[in-house]
Amino acid sequence: MTQTAQRVSRRRVRGSRVTAAVGLALATTLFGGTVAGSVLLDATAAQADQIRDLQYWLTDYGFTEAWNTTRGAGVTVAVIDSGIDGSVAELAGVVIGGTDVSGLGSADGQTPVAGDDDDGEHGTLVASLLAGRGTGEGTGLIGVAPEASILAVSVGFGSTRSAVSNDDQIAQGIRWAVDNGADVINMSLTRNTLYWPESWDDAFLYAFKNDVVVVAAAGNRGSGTTEVGAPATIPGVLTVAGVDRNKSASFDASSQGITIAVAAPSEKLVGVLPDSTYVQWDGTSAATPLVSGLVALVRAAYPYLDAAGVMNRIIATANPNGHSVPSPIYGNGLIDAAAAVTRYVAPATGATPTELLTEWITLHRRAEIAVVPTEAPVAEAPVAAAADPALPAQNVLTAWVPNQLTLTYISLPLAVLVGFGILVTLVGIGASRHFKRIRPNPKDFAPS
Repeated sequence: MTQTAQRVSRRRVRGSRVTAAVGLALATTLFGGTVAGSVLLDATAAQADQIRDLQYWLTDYGFTEAWNTTRGAGVTVAVIDSGIDGSVAELAGVVIGGTDVSGLGSADGQTPVAGDDDDGEHGTLVASLLAGRGTGEGTGLIGVAPEASILAVSVGFGSTRSAVSNDDQIAQGIRWAVDNGADVINMSLTRNTLYWPESWDDAFLYAFKNDVVVVAAAGNRGSGTTEVGAPATIPGVLTVAGVDRNKSASFDASSQGITIAVAAPSEKLVGVLPDSTYVQWDGTSAATPLVSGLVALVRAAYPYLDAAGVMNRIIATANPNGHSVPSPIYGNGLIDAAAAVTRYVAPATGATPTELLTEWITLHRRAEIAVVPTEAPVAEAPVAAAADPALPAQNVLTAWVPNQLTLTYISLPLAVLVGFGILVTLVGIGASRHFKRIRPNPKDFAPS
């Protein structure tokens, strides 16, 4: 099916104060989503234990226990986002390379790229949740994979200043990430449509064929994304849904769909902004780097596993938490970092990401038809009744030249009628003669 290009957008909303935090409310943003309850914390005023205490997911989802096995060393995660400010203390030494595919940022991807309605801080938030290293012993924000490295790929989401479409930027960013050593690609974004452009077919296949795990956000229902959208709908992608602090589906911060693989916390998550202040935010954009970080932990603990094996380990160790899974809400359950890096898991036996996407392309791209009209349809205005139009003038010769119309509606019916008339006349004559021949002679009957 041919689709019109969909711009990956980011919507800006106001957050609200939280009494447990120090600071002021700030509007933060999600790609195609809404962040609820966003709150700034003053980095200088907040005590070290305030930040770590707010990071409930580290213990509740087994990350601190998993760190006894691995902290993600040797694994590289590409963050395709609005750019990452590597000068933030928590990200010192974390960003080892980068690029800008929008034409608006710096060559190393470490300059936040603002959209038309945001200031480009989203990528820094994502990176801090994924691989932040704190600001010292027990201080500052720490990511779920604090020894993993990051590649910053800056994209101009929602910006009309870029000469490159959002779709093409994504495709270019994926290829660059693969070529520059990414083991994992984090995509905290949504296209807000089930479909994706053909250029993404090649880009994602390129990642899959090079054994890269792609992790994508399901999207946020609160911003109007009620159904999971691409890239989360692409076969072979590890799609992340969101749950609240009570481990129940987050109504505002998570969409639903059959492509969801696992669920992770998506409410009251803490990240670092480019100005080194902390913000508490909601959304699957925040849940996604937690899963990307878990992928980094698994890849570090099991370096021999291919992408399919890594994804299988995360899915197989997910906690159903009393829910019927797999489901379009929780996928295969809530992530369990400790189990993912320690528990025995049978080898993956299903199709690989490459095979899944290749099959989809074979089945769907060949059957696509253009369904989007070149011009928008408009209602027809009523037309006043008019007299019958005059017949075009024609000479006697052309009037009698046989054509499809005259043959169909004049010549053939006339021929049939004439033939039928002749046949009836002949039969009548024959019948008349027959009756005359066998008519009895009154003289043959005598009165009784």
